[in-house]
Amino acid sequence: MKRLNPLDASWLSVESHDTPMHVGNLQIFSLPKNAPSDFLGQMLARIKSERNYSSPWNLKLRSPKMGGFLATWKVDNNLDLDYHVRHSALPAPGGERELGVLISRLHSHQLDFKRPLWECHVIEGLENNRFALYTKMHHSLIDGVSGVRLLQRILSRDPNDLVMPAPWTVQPDRSSPKEETAQSVEQVAAKTLHVKSGSSVPQVIKAFTRIMRGSKPGENGLTAPFSGPISVLNHRVTGQRRFATQQYDLTTLKNLAKHFECSLNDIVLYLSSTALRRFMEESNTLPKKPLITGIPVNVRPKDDQGTGNAISFIIANLGTDIADPVSRLEAIKISTEKAKEHLQTLPRDALMKYTVMLMAPYMLQLISGLGGRVRPVFNVTISNVPGPDQPLYFNGARLEAMYPVSLIAHGGALNITCLSYAGTLNFGFTGCRDTLPHMQRLAVYTGEALHELEALAKPQGKRASR
Repeated sequence: MKRLNPLDASWLSVESHDTPMHVGNLQIFSLPKNAPSDFLGQMLARIKSERNYSSPWNLKLRSPKMGGFLATWKVDNNLDLDYHVRHSALPAPGGERELGVLISRLHSHQLDFKRPLWECHVIEGLENNRFALYTKMHHSLIDGVSGVRLLQRILSRDPNDLVMPAPWTVQPDRSSPKEETAQSVEQVAAKTLHVKSGSSVPQVIKAFTRIMRGSKPGENGLTAPFSGPISVLNHRVTGQRRFATQQYDLTTLKNLAKHFECSLNDIVLYLSSTALRRFMEESNTLPKKPLITGIPVNVRPKDDQGTGNAISFIIANLGTDIADPVSRLEAIKISTEKAKEHLQTLPRDALMKYTVMLMAPYMLQLISGLGGRVRPVFNVTISNVPGPDQPLYFNGARLEAMYPVSLIAHGGALNITCLSYAGTLNFGFTGCRDTLPHMQRLAVYTGEALHELEALAKPQGKRASR
């Protein structure tokens, strides 16, 4: 028996019909050349014969009715793979629209709490001789980044490697970001309750006070929590989801970042901001104040000379109130720079404590049921996750694209997550079907925002960054 740590248990606490708390990953593959007509059938039969289950695939709740902070895991090695692993086919013509409709429907359904909390769907009939693999798992078991890394472990760089393991036979490595984060949160809680002399608590309080105050009106600087407007994104949500995707050339985005002297992540925020601005203008719901976003980031503290990543969280201004594209990008750039500079003033032992304090209001809104009823901590979550940079294969089938399928909750009807893969950047848009009708337009508008920015970067459209 294993009790969940408070961070993981919180995702069970907010689970409901309207807010299923699972995260997913959509992988699109090209069938190998000369693949037999029953390639997928043979593949499914082989992997379903593998019954050597690994954690977290074989964990289920000891008592499904006793969820939340009292929940505990137990091992179940008697899984019904015919339930967990499903084979679907798209209706003709099997395009991106048909795939998006199916993924939206699959992602809307809650997981069965009487079983291990995951499903794996093999989807055939995708045009251009392709198939898809959609996998979802409860957030109490794994987060989005760790989920991507976990699924990478069933893939190979060798197209001739034809005996790849089934997903449920692999487990996260010991350096899994989720395991590190969970341990850190528990350690932070213990240290916060037992303050010793010379601790970093004064630095944390000073930094937290600074971010809560934000910047003065008209001043470019730190963006404070709760400083965004209540927008169409920030009401109560219902259980049905919409999912849309876009794939862009990573080199193109990096070149734009170089031209405008900003980061790749700033370009991601600009595309998202510009798409949101147009989407809201068309529905006459664009607030006069700029939307703000919550962004997971990797930050190197000033006293850290080691290797590896430092993971924290920033809040940034999306500049949706600014009509001029270059000025909007500049506002985003300034906001993210100030937020990162603020974090980098903290040593490592203070950084995690600060992050926990910063995210506490968000988690409290979810757990208390206040989400969508009060002013949001931030308007939308936008993430940019680095993925594998080389082509990968599963039983000889080439992975063409990999899209994150995220969760949403009351007070946050939209999540935009990007994942890089083999020279591409893959956008996944997850939204509430009822709160955000026509959400798929956001994906299209990011493409139009990219074309606009490319035109501005050309010599005849070049403008000096202010």
